[in-house]
Amino acid sequence: MDNKPAPMDLPTPNKLVEEEDDDSMLNNKKLGGIKTMPFILANEICDRFASSGFHSNMITYLTQELNMPLVQASNTLTNFGGTASFTPLIGALIADSFAGRFWAITVGSIIYELGLVSITLSAVLPSLRPPPCPTQQNCQEASTFQLWILYISLLLTSLGTGGIRPCVVTFAADQFGSDKVITGRSKKWNFFNWYYFSMGLATLTALTVVVYVQENVGWGWGLGIPTIAMIVSIIAFVMGSPLYKKIEPGGSPLIRLAQVIVAAFKKRKETAPENPKLLYQNKELDAAISLHGRLVHTDQYKWLDKAAVVTESESVSSNPPNLWRLVTVHRVEELKTIIRMLPIWAAGILLVTSSSHLHSFVIQQARTMDRHLSKSFEIPPASLSIFGILTTLSGLVLYERLFVPLARRFTGQPSGVTCLQRMGIGFVINIVATIVSSFIEIKRKSVAAHHNLLDDPKAIVPISVFWLVPQFCLHGIAEVFMSVGHLEFLYDQSPESMRSTAAALYWTAISMGNYIGTLLVSLVHKYTGENSNWLPDRNLNRGKLEYYYWLVSGIQVLNLIYYIICAYLYTYKPIEEVKEEEEDGEFNGKKISEKGVELARNETA
Repeated sequence: MDNKPAPMDLPTPNKLVEEEDDDSMLNNKKLGGIKTMPFILANEICDRFASSGFHSNMITYLTQELNMPLVQASNTLTNFGGTASFTPLIGALIADSFAGRFWAITVGSIIYELGLVSITLSAVLPSLRPPPCPTQQNCQEASTFQLWILYISLLLTSLGTGGIRPCVVTFAADQFGSDKVITGRSKKWNFFNWYYFSMGLATLTALTVVVYVQENVGWGWGLGIPTIAMIVSIIAFVMGSPLYKKIEPGGSPLIRLAQVIVAAFKKRKETAPENPKLLYQNKELDAAISLHGRLVHTDQYKWLDKAAVVTESESVSSNPPNLWRLVTVHRVEELKTIIRMLPIWAAGILLVTSSSHLHSFVIQQARTMDRHLSKSFEIPPASLSIFGILTTLSGLVLYERLFVPLARRFTGQPSGVTCLQRMGIGFVINIVATIVSSFIEIKRKSVAAHHNLLDDPKAIVPISVFWLVPQFCLHGIAEVFMSVGHLEFLYDQSPESMRSTAAALYWTAISMGNYIGTLLVSLVHKYTGENSNWLPDRNLNRGKLEYYYWLVSGIQVLNLIYYIICAYLYTYKPIEEVKEEEEDGEFNGKKISEKGVELARNETA
């Protein structure tokens, strides 16, 4: 008797593929989760420790070790800070297109490490620095070769940042379901609050330990410690590789957006049907870019709907169709979602413009003030940032434990306030912080004038440095509302296949704000005269820093008005989760996610 299986029992190629996909999905479900957090957070904590220790006191290294003028040093750091905030957009596109987030983080960390090694060598080797200038008068500035070593080091760290920043937070969020990340239904703490809390602890440690070493031991060890920490971060991240849930990149998001625009333009003379159900949809085509649900059709920007109009000459049986002529509703809605987000995102640019140079100026203020905690111990100027970090850390705890339950009673929102309302509160607090900064500078200079110290740039004004603490605390509170809310907004409202790119938008806003901030400072320095310059190169006592603070406060007020208008008009994205049950070859079940529809219908800015 022939024991060969009957033809009907043979697995078809399609069944083999389906079985492989099922096995892959089963294995993917076993990956990720809370067990990956020690590796990811260890990587990001060490990375943040390294970057904070490297950048927080760099203004001192440039002005005291390389003998740069204040404005040139501040502009240098702001420009490279802008570059470091722009490269995440490139890194995100690479990660979302073909590399994936894991490899983007790994390669970016290695490039960042090369930059740290380079600048550490420049701090160790005397030939790479100009002669010391303790008086800060008639100093020999760094040579062209020495500056190039600095610039190459800063450029490498900026490039490395491009792979790390847009991918770490989204890669960590990928280890959980999207609902767990945003709503916190399975976690007591919102994921983004945990992320910021961990980063705050790392920054706090760097601002105390590393800055103290830089000021009291030397810049060789002061930059060497962050270099070692970055090596540890790379090792920790790579060790967790077998546990990670690695979502396959869904192709270049920019190409998909371009396809929608081109298809809509080609069909600009077509008439979109009144019933959106007649527009082209293809679940299989969108499967890789809509794991948590497809986007529902919206009535905004209807001219883009023409990209999904099926004409008589087009055959929808071909899978996929020519995507430069016909795209799905989900892909059209991806573009609409990005367009809706852009005005909110843009509001962050002028906020960064206003605050881009404040850290550098405050450090120079602190250097002229009494920093003694005891007769033998002085707090390093850059370490004053710990007050802002401590405020942020405690603020995150109080936000979840006190503010959210209290606000929930009045708003009925599960999160207390929407992410847009949270950002708006942050904008207001930031304005108050800048105004407070101006009054403190007026107080500092009045004390200097009373003791006839205005013409001595190295004099220590007999006023406690702790007068600067209130503005740091206010900026820390603003961070709790503005920065966390901004990240949450970009992650939650972006199309799921573009989340790395959306996170990069956060850093791109910082980049553009830094560049505009450099332009603003340069113009103020150039056009406010030589005798009464607002931002002098060497002697801050003869400057008008409080005028600069008032200027940026005015810019922030205008920006707040713009933001309120944009937030009021914003429409949250609705998501459709399709639950399919095959019965006789037909689909008979569909479920609309409560989260998507609730946001679309009930939430207001």
